[in-house]
Amino acid sequence: MPATKTAPPAKTAGSSQSPISSLWKAYYDNTSTRLKTIDAFLVYLMLSGIIQFLYCILVTNFPFNAFLAGFASCVGQFVLAASLRAQVNPANRKEFKEVSPERAFAEFALGSIVLHFFVYNFLG
Repeated sequence: MPATKTAPPAKTAGSSQSPISSLWKAYYDNTSTRLKTIDAFLVYLMLSGIIQFLYCILVTNFPFNAFLAGFASCVGQFVLAASLRAQVNPANRKEFKEVSPERAFAEFALGSIVLHFFVYNFLG
């Protein structure tokens, strides 16, 4: 019995893009500048924490309390910034009805000050 040939699926306008490029385009088109700024800060904090961790593993961890303070600072600031992003995102408005973006930023700033006070004291 001869093999039947099927026609390749027709390409639509949206299927020519890779999923990553379509995700990036949707993010770029639908995300506000405020959220993009917070996302850039989150990426910076994540990369900074990864670099500190790799330095500790590959080079040295001699002042171990300095490594712990720096790494805890990155992790703590990441958590505070992720919380800020969740609170100022318009898609989450129904979960945070009573929290205005200004109040969310004030809480972020106060939390950052307290976090860095403890980090500074941990350094010794």
